[in-house]
Amino acid sequence: MPNILIIAPHPDDAEIGMGGTIAALAEQGHNVLIADMTDGSPTPFGDRASRLIEAAAALRELAPSAQAQERGGKLARLMLDLPNRTVTHSIESRHKVAGVIRAHQANILFMPHPLDAHPDHIAVTRIAEDARFDAKLTKIEMPTPPGYEKIGPPIYPQWVFYYYCSHLRAIPDPHFLFDTTGFSDKKIRSVLAYQTQFAPRAGLAPANADLPANLAAHDRYMGSRIRTQTAEPFWTKEPMGINGFASLAGV
Repeated sequence: MPNILIIAPHPDDAEIGMGGTIAALAEQGHNVLIADMTDGSPTPFGDRASRLIEAAAALRELAPSAQAQERGGKLARLMLDLPNRTVTHSIESRHKVAGVIRAHQANILFMPHPLDAHPDHIAVTRIAEDARFDAKLTKIEMPTPPGYEKIGPPIYPQWVFYYYCSHLRAIPDPHFLFDTTGFSDKKIRSVLAYQTQFAPRAGLAPANADLPANLAAHDRYMGSRIRTQTAEPFWTKEPMGINGFASLAGV
């Protein structure tokens, strides 16, 4: 099965945009890795330590079952320590991501949709797009990412898909919808693991306290468009090919 890499600007972005899909892919037997570009700190109620604890808790909520693990299903995450709020598109940041692509031997990349208001999100997408190309280059050193002893050979991921974790209210029409029926509860639990971001506090309500409920409603609506209980939207810049209709959702 293809190895899958999700590039996330901050811990919680991958869960917000495609948490149900992440859980489903790991359960199907894929080797899935989330690469958080920053630790997401500081925030009004969170620091580095709390964000890392929350990211680990969120990952546990999305983890594949024991049966899926026997089939090769894996889910892990790492963090590249770029500076939160000031992520910059640079050769160094590109090569950090390219090193992850090669270490994971990623065949499929997911990254944030480029339509966004957050400068970190916009920069991360540009970094990841260029890192896809950099990962195939020969005779060039790439940094070894945390948790790996070495990087693998050059590789050019076959597919790039974009998930939506935008700070804009505009939602473009998706190119395809991934059926997340049976995994939406895991997604919401993973988002709620980020208590410093979304959990009510005594006398102090996070700015995004209503996000988990809104995400659940959003995913139900997306599911209704393909006649499933829930779904998550994705986009691609390249044409997709199919060789049959057996796996089409809602048919």
